[in-house]
Amino acid sequence: MEITRPESAPWRDPAGYWGSLQAATAHLDAPYGVISLAALAHNAYDLLDRAAGTPIRIASKSVRVRGVLDAVLALPGYAGVLGFTLAEALWLATDGPDGPAITDVVVAYPTADRTAIRALAASPELASRVTLMVDSLDQLDFIDAVVAPAQRATIRVCLELDASWVTPLFGHVGAYRSPLHTAGQARDVAAAITTRAGFTLVGMMGYEAQIAGVVNNPGGSRLRGVPVRWLQRRSASELADRRAAAVAAVRSIVDLEFVNAGGTGSLESSVAESAVTEVAAGSGLFGPHLFDNYLQFHPAPAAAFALAVVRKPSPATAGLMGGGWVASGPVGNDRLPKLEWPRGLSMVPREMAGEVQTPVRGAGAAALRVGDLVWLRHTKAGEPSEHLDEYSIVDGETVVATMPTYRGHGKLFL
Repeated sequence: MEITRPESAPWRDPAGYWGSLQAATAHLDAPYGVISLAALAHNAYDLLDRAAGTPIRIASKSVRVRGVLDAVLALPGYAGVLGFTLAEALWLATDGPDGPAITDVVVAYPTADRTAIRALAASPELASRVTLMVDSLDQLDFIDAVVAPAQRATIRVCLELDASWVTPLFGHVGAYRSPLHTAGQARDVAAAITTRAGFTLVGMMGYEAQIAGVVNNPGGSRLRGVPVRWLQRRSASELADRRAAAVAAVRSIVDLEFVNAGGTGSLESSVAESAVTEVAAGSGLFGPHLFDNYLQFHPAPAAAFALAVVRKPSPATAGLMGGGWVASGPVGNDRLPKLEWPRGLSMVPREMAGEVQTPVRGAGAAALRVGDLVWLRHTKAGEPSEHLDEYSIVDGETVVATMPTYRGHGKLFL
C-alpha cells in the first residue's frame, strides 16, 4: 500500500463518504473495520506538516496494524516505532512472514516480562533494534535478575522524565508515569545507569498527556475550552524549561541518540522545544472521535467499523449486533463509540453500547431495517484492533487491500 498526499477530502461530504465506504464493502458481513486510504493519507501528511521537520516515531498502540505501520514508515519524516510491550517490540523487530523487521523500536513502558527479556538478551540483533524504557534502578535490577549482564547482549535503555505539571492550585496534572520530575533526579539515575554493566543509555522520553490527550475545544465550544487551553499553555511553558534542563543534565554525562516527546495532540508545543529531537504520534493517523475537538488540527475519520441491524424492538428503535467497544480511560460517554452514519441516531441511556447488542433510536432509526448497517467510530485509535481480525483498505468505492490487525496475526500483547 502506497500513501500519497490526497488531492480531495471526501469525508467533508458525509453522505458520499460513508456511502462509498458502504458500497465498497457491501460484500462483507458485519462487524467489520474499514480504513479510508484517502483519509489515512491526509492524516499522515497533516501530522508531518504539524511536526514541521521533526521526525515522527509512530505510537504503535494507536495503530496495531502492521501493514499500516510499514506503509507510514515508508514516508519521509517518519522514523521508528514507539511500542507498548517488549513482546510486541520483539515481533516488530523480527523479519518473518508477518512483515519485514522494523529496526528501531522503543518500548514506551517499562517491562516485567521475563520471557521477553530472555529473548531480547539472547539476541544481539534484537538488542540492537529494541530500546527499553526505565525510570528507576529497580527496573535494571529486575532485568539483571532475569539474565545476568555477563550472560546477555548489552541492553539499550531510554530514561523517562515525568512530563506532568505539579502546581499548588491544581495538584498533579497529567499521567502518573515516571517518578523522575527534576533535572537532578534524571541526572542521578542516568549517572547510575552509565556505571551498570550490560546497559547503555541512548535516549530520553517525556509524554505530556495533559496536552497531547486532552481536547482543548470540548464539545466544539471555544468558551468551554478557555481554561483547558490556559492550563495547557502554562504546562507547556513549564515543561519546556524543565525538560531542557533535564536533557542538558543527562547529556553532560552521556551522549543521547534521541529525545522523544509529545503525542498527536501536542505536536506544535513539543516540536517548539529545542531539546526535543523527535515526537511521537499514532492516533492522528486513524482520527478517532476523541480527536474531533481540538482547535489546532482536524483529523479525517480514517478508521471506522460497521455493525448490522438485527432486530426492530419498536418502529423507532433498531437493535445492532455488538457495539460495546468501550475505550479505556476515565468513565464517561466520551469513552463510547460514536454513531456516525446514518445521522439522527442515539443510544438508549439505560443500555448504551452493549456487549452483544446496542439499541439505537431517533429520527434515523425509523428507516433502518434488518440487515442495514450503522457506521461507528471508536474513541481511540488502536483499541478496535483488539475486536477485529483485519481492516479493509478502501480507495473510493474499491477495497484495494486487506490488512490483518495484531489480533489477525494471532497476537495479543496486552
